[in-house]
Order: sequence, then C-alpha cells, then structure tokens
Amino acid sequence: MFRIRTTIKSFLIVTFLLGGFTFYGINKTDDPFKSKRERMVRLQIEARGVFDKSVLSAMRIVPRHKFVPKNRTDEAYDDGPVPIGYGQTISQPFIVAYMTEIIQPKKKHKVLEIGTGSGYQAAILAEIVDSVFTIEIITELYNSSRETLDKLGYKNVSVKNADGYYGWEKYAPFDAIVVTAAAEFVPPPLIKQLKEGGKMIIPVGSPFLVQSLILVEKKGDKVTTKNLMPVRFVPFRRGE
Repeated sequence: MFRIRTTIKSFLIVTFLLGGFTFYGINKTDDPFKSKRERMVRLQIEARGVFDKSVLSAMRIVPRHKFVPKNRTDEAYDDGPVPIGYGQTISQPFIVAYMTEIIQPKKKHKVLEIGTGSGYQAAILAEIVDSVFTIEIITELYNSSRETLDKLGYKNVSVKNADGYYGWEKYAPFDAIVVTAAAEFVPPPLIKQLKEGGKMIIPVGSPFLVQSLILVEKKGDKVTTKNLMPVRFVPFRRGE
C-alpha cells in the first residue's frame, strides 16, 4: 500500500518449486503476462538491489494482475502502486519484494501480515514460507482477497477480518511480521507476538506524510529498531 519516493535510489546502495504447477488453469508457458513479470523483476527489483532468489522467484510466479481491479489490469506490472478501492492500494512491486527480503523468510517460517489489502503480499509470502496469517480490517477487501487467494490455490494462507493492531494471538509467536500500513508507533501486541530472533517490518510515522520504514528485531527482552528508508503508506486503520 505504498509508492516509493523518486529520491529513494539515493538511499539504496543498496522456492517454492513450480514442478508442474499452473495458476488458474493457464500453463505458465502460455501466460501472456509472464514477460511483463520478468521485466518487472529485472528492471524494478533486481536493478534496485533485491537479490534473494526465493523472493525473485515468487515475484516471477505470482500473477499480480489477478490482484488488481479488472479495469486496471494494464497497470498491474507498472513501477508504482495501483488503487484497489476503499482508499487502499496494492503496493509498488519493488517495495513488496524489498519488505519480503528484509524479513529473511524461510520455508518453515510462520508469518503474520497486517493489512491484507488485495492479497498480493500474502501470496508472495505464501510462495516462500509454510504458513501465512493475514489480517484485513476492511470487510470488502477481506472478502475479495480471500476469494482471490482461494481461486489461485493458496491453501497455506489464513485470512481474518479484524483490527490488526492486536495481531493474531492464537497462532503466535511468528517468525516474522509484515505491516503494510503506516502506524504512529509499533503496536505492543505485535512485538509480543514476534518470536525470539524474529523480524518485523513496519512503516512508522504520521498518516499521509513521509514515514520511516523500520526493521524491528526481538532478541530476548531486548527489542531493536533500525530505520531503513523514507516511505509513504496509507494509514494504519483501527476498529471502531
């Protein structure tokens, strides 16, 4: 739910194995969007310093055009966010890849996402880790993202319609947490639900202004934070 600022380049000096699997009945060799995904990965992601093989593989596999409104399919692989309704967006491909790489996902990991939105970030994570738990507060987006993920066969993604501030205690602790909306501070319940040695990535700052993308790491009773880059995300929404 983000667009990277044009100045960000100055801040960046910086498997899932397919087998015979095909999405929604289309053989990947006949996928008309395959070349667009390859170009997206090569020019938008690798060129900006994301090199994790599992992340790049996921970005090449997941049909991003299935997560945008039908009237915006032509924008799906552009270098920017795409509106998905209700004041929300599907994040720029680079930031999805960057945030995924930063948490260092592994096959056996259990990951919590706050802000399901279109379901695209959850699908990227699901290509890499064993289980993804994702929370969306907007009921309409919860319904549409769950339907999309189900249609694409993501059996390892659980979606919940709730206030993400409180996390998903039932399945805690999590190896990693990805927050896709800007909070004014890191929610304490999310820190509590982060596993020892776990990583959380979250944009922190005032709504509608430039925020800081922060990496949170938990080591015993010590929690450290590191500013990664300036970003601009939609606000972290809370329940009534």
